[in-house]
Amino acid sequence: MFTYQIIIEYDGTNFVGWQKQKNGPSIQQTIEKILTKILKEKIILNGSGRTDAGVHALGQSAHFISKSKIRNKFLFLNSINFFLHKKKISILKINKKKMNFHARFSAKKREYKYVIANRVAPLSLEFNRAWHIKSTLNFLLIKKAAKLLEGNKDFSTFRSSSCNSKSPIKTLEEAIVKKSGNKIIIIFKSKSFLKQQVRSMVGCLKFVGRAKWNLKKFKYIIKSKKRSNCAPPAPAHGLYLLKVHY
Repeated sequence: MFTYQIIIEYDGTNFVGWQKQKNGPSIQQTIEKILTKILKEKIILNGSGRTDAGVHALGQSAHFISKSKIRNKFLFLNSINFFLHKKKISILKINKKKMNFHARFSAKKREYKYVIANRVAPLSLEFNRAWHIKSTLNFLLIKKAAKLLEGNKDFSTFRSSSCNSKSPIKTLEEAIVKKSGNKIIIIFKSKSFLKQQVRSMVGCLKFVGRAKWNLKKFKYIIKSKKRSNCAPPAPAHGLYLLKVHY
């Protein structure tokens, strides 16, 4: 038996999310079908984490176990991408790993990126790739507010009511806010995240950027640990799973 890790890029627009579900096509199920077809055996794919419907990935990590040894990685990547490219899924790399490797449980850190397009004109080339906000956002205030999210704390305010995590306490290692033209890019780094945590934090940062909340109010929102105090979560289409570290 052989364990393989694959690095995946995908456009999540037309999928119900990473995980297999009965209500529509998932990334996991789509790749599993192709792997099963190519390797001629039933393949189960395990991802580093679940991305919601509409969320994209630049570096999702997953692993599978196969009876077959993949001898030619170039040929394998060509074959699997031939079947996947029309679905806007690409397998970027394949790595042979030790049998105890697990894409989810072996991960030491995950990085998510959120993209805001802050301009009046609608998005054409980046439609469904960024959160389009017409009103001017205060970049410096967003940057200061993001720093307040860093550290080990109770993130109950930003936790979805359907989150199955055992504890709301997480350590957000970094919250980086950058500007590129009319785009505001926010990167969050942590070992793990609660369900909808990133999108909820970005939704709150927007309120700060629009001057609906000042920094004192934002501190109160964080410390309140009440989901009812959270701003509406940012839309899924601006979110990207950027990288998984092992």
